[in-house]
Amino acid sequence: MSIIRSREIMATHPDHRQRPADPDYAFGAAFIADHFCPILQAAVPIFDCGFMHADAVYDVVSVSRGVFFRLEQHQARFARACEAIRVRNPFSREREAEILHELVARAGLHDAYVWWTVTRGLPPMGRNEMVVANNFSNRFYAFAIPFIFIFDDDQRARGVDLIVSRSRIRIPARAVDPTAKNFCWLDMQMALFEAGDRGAEWAVLTDAEGFLTEATGANIFAVIDGVIVTPDTGCLEGITRQSVFELCDELGLQAKAIRIHTDDLRAAQEVFMTTTAGSVMPVRSVDGTLVGDREGPGEISIRLHNLYWEKRWSGWYATPVRYELAAH
Repeated sequence: MSIIRSREIMATHPDHRQRPADPDYAFGAAFIADHFCPILQAAVPIFDCGFMHADAVYDVVSVSRGVFFRLEQHQARFARACEAIRVRNPFSREREAEILHELVARAGLHDAYVWWTVTRGLPPMGRNEMVVANNFSNRFYAFAIPFIFIFDDDQRARGVDLIVSRSRIRIPARAVDPTAKNFCWLDMQMALFEAGDRGAEWAVLTDAEGFLTEATGANIFAVIDGVIVTPDTGCLEGITRQSVFELCDELGLQAKAIRIHTDDLRAAQEVFMTTTAGSVMPVRSVDGTLVGDREGPGEISIRLHNLYWEKRWSGWYATPVRYELAAH
């Protein structure tokens, strides 16, 4: 069984061809607080707390063949994240969706990576003002650019080389809530540098006791004794992660969220990661050792990857982009 070369299809199939658009938006579109602009003109005030303190939540939704995937679920998760860190989205759910649609439409994209955030915003300047959440001027920013893959077709076809970080652990949930997708990435970024230093391509982090949390910007899955498992705590409740649970149901595969120790990952029959910017990403090795004593992805990983893209391109959880908004 071979893996669907989704990146190659996006680059060559006519259903993925970019629509005619204003040349200023050829590289993408942005929305900055209250206005649209070309992505290369987008800027954030230097004293925004999102920039100064990594004080913000965000989300990412993808578009392929002119439709959003699970847009409502992404918006619902984003609303929960805003509530978790006590920021107020300046826009209603309906207006937020309209902005995301218009970003894709202005750039004429059929395949898009769509990102948006609410930051703590501009800090209050008065005495003792920073102790009251409502005193901040929360800000909304968003952009849409051509879809990007974390790993290319060749990497997914042969599997990614992964390490378990030795130098970093995931920020504890009591410090930063991992279910609120946030800007606090230093633990993950340092783990990525460690992966590069150790000759690998990506990293997964554990908690202080050696139990898996999440990979850098992705959920981690393992096939252990024929059961597909993923961490139940310390990680983002990924939309692609949820999609995998549903795909497993369709394929008659058992899947569940449990506590997983690093030793269990190293002994797994298969390992893969999931994220919006990569879909299902098979893993070839963990800490330099081939997963399942096999060169290349396992059958379950390939089946889930291929079914994910087959269903997406047939209209699974699809919301068509409102390209008519580009005329605004």
